[in-house]
Amino acid sequence: MKTELRTIDAHTHVQSPEFDLDRNEVILRALDLGIGMINSGADLDSSKKAVELTQKYENVWATVGIHPTENRVDGDWEEIKKLSNHPKVIAIGECGLDYFRDKEESVQKKQIELFKNHIDLSFESQKPLVIHCREAFIDMIDLLQSSKEKLLSKPGIFHFFTGTKENTEILLDMNFSFTFGGLITFNRSFDDLVRFIPLDHILVETDAPLVSPKSHRGQRNEPIYVTEVIKSIASIKNIPLQEVTVKILKNTKNVFNIV
Repeated sequence: MKTELRTIDAHTHVQSPEFDLDRNEVILRALDLGIGMINSGADLDSSKKAVELTQKYENVWATVGIHPTENRVDGDWEEIKKLSNHPKVIAIGECGLDYFRDKEESVQKKQIELFKNHIDLSFESQKPLVIHCREAFIDMIDLLQSSKEKLLSKPGIFHFFTGTKENTEILLDMNFSFTFGGLITFNRSFDDLVRFIPLDHILVETDAPLVSPKSHRGQRNEPIYVTEVIKSIASIKNIPLQEVTVKILKNTKNVFNIV
């Protein structure tokens, strides 16, 4: 009997090597509890592996793209474009800008050009963006505002969101949504931001195998722990847990056009 879907981990990486020994068990552990997952590609190889997993399990979806810090290989982009046509690829990314390690202007320009390609592909495929942005919100917002005609009515998500309230207001005006992960279960500096963002623009993620919630710190993260993030959002916003759970599932289906 098929388990009813209770929530969706909107950004995870179960296709990564950290799960090579027990990937099936990890996925089934989540699915058996009604926790679906979206495995996000960060380069051509991880995008292919994410798509492969969608063919083996129900309530498992994929995104395809090239992370801003990944070196771009000739031919990879054309392959990403082909993968984007798969029916269980529901978004383009993760993509974006990351200036945390890349301070050189020439490198940042390459990131910008690559991100523009993802925006174009989102528009062509009519699939939303999964955006990674680290220490680059000024350029990110400028790029998005200059590409408004190519953004979908539900343009996508900012995963692992770390922007300011001012950034948030601008992105909300564009109808972006935001995902939060295990960090908010132990780092109180995000509380005001979680309170500020309307519940109908919030999704949850694990970003597994990274950043486990407080109850599992020091261990490998996995999709089953996304429920801890929902509990934290309910507590921070002082909204009943069941109400938050139902709303976040609805939000995730809405952003990614999951029927």
